[in-house]
Amino acid sequence: MIFWWFFLLAGVASWMLTGFLRRYALAKNLIDIPNERSSHSVPTPRGGGVAIVASFLIALPILNQFDLIFTPVFLALWGAGFAVAVTGFLDDHGHIAARWRLLVHFCAAVWGLYWLGGFPPLTAFGYLLDLGWLGYVFAAVYIVWLLNLYNFMDGIDGLAGIEAITVCCSGALMVWLVAPDSTAWMLPLLLAAAVSGFLCWNFPSARIFMGDAGSGFLGIMLALLSMQAAWVDPRLLWVWLILLGVFIVDATVTLCRRVFRGEQFYEAHCSHAYQYASRVLGAHRPVALAIAAINVFWLMPVASLVALNKLDDVVGLMVAYLPLLLLVYRYKAGDREAQ
Repeated sequence: MIFWWFFLLAGVASWMLTGFLRRYALAKNLIDIPNERSSHSVPTPRGGGVAIVASFLIALPILNQFDLIFTPVFLALWGAGFAVAVTGFLDDHGHIAARWRLLVHFCAAVWGLYWLGGFPPLTAFGYLLDLGWLGYVFAAVYIVWLLNLYNFMDGIDGLAGIEAITVCCSGALMVWLVAPDSTAWMLPLLLAAAVSGFLCWNFPSARIFMGDAGSGFLGIMLALLSMQAAWVDPRLLWVWLILLGVFIVDATVTLCRRVFRGEQFYEAHCSHAYQYASRVLGAHRPVALAIAAINVFWLMPVASLVALNKLDDVVGLMVAYLPLLLLVYRYKAGDREAQ
């Protein structure tokens, strides 16, 4: 019962704080001005993601005090999330060079991995694999990539929030199916509640944007929650990778195609598949809702088959990603013409 009260309070606190941050952004002129690489056409305040950060991080020590989450998990999420959010907040207010942002991101990833106990053993084709020190390297790169791709994918109204809510709710359900006695399902639901309050202001047409503080925070939280779930059961890492498939496939294909053309991967662009789709359809809402439908009606059923051991984990990932690959190529992910 304590948790469900926190679930409600986190959502309400996030909603109220987002309204305050909107007034703050307008007063401080923290406005996203549309340009030729934007997916929006109206100047809009940014920085609302701080509401997600604050409502989630404030709840963590209280849940830890009630023994609803373990202290190492609390330290992993709080320390890594705070570092990434502060860096994003400063970048929203000015500019921080990419190399310094990446340094903070990797330090946050190492911090989170240390307190979570490192990279858990992986299952693949029925075998249990312990990657040793290579696992730490892989995990750090995975965390930093998911953090940054979430920033890349936060480009149209409501998309990053809807992705976080659907993935977190599905991930919590998968943990409960595999290990109903574990409390690891609580944190994804708490994060979903915090995002829900913000989404009330960000759902198309958005009255405030998330900003780097919010998108980076969500990226690293989802990465660390997937690692925490994998310590409950190794299959659950594959499950989270499946649930995050839309963002992973679009961002990775777009990045690879741009790098192969010799473009600067960190430069602003508008060649993601979701951005092209929003221009074709002439609106953000149908794209965000379509991705929500893909998450719920395609990726979650495939993930549940993997979680319940009805489908091999690697095979499940391939089955889930194949239509996503076809979709992102259909919508010109990374294509120069898409811009």
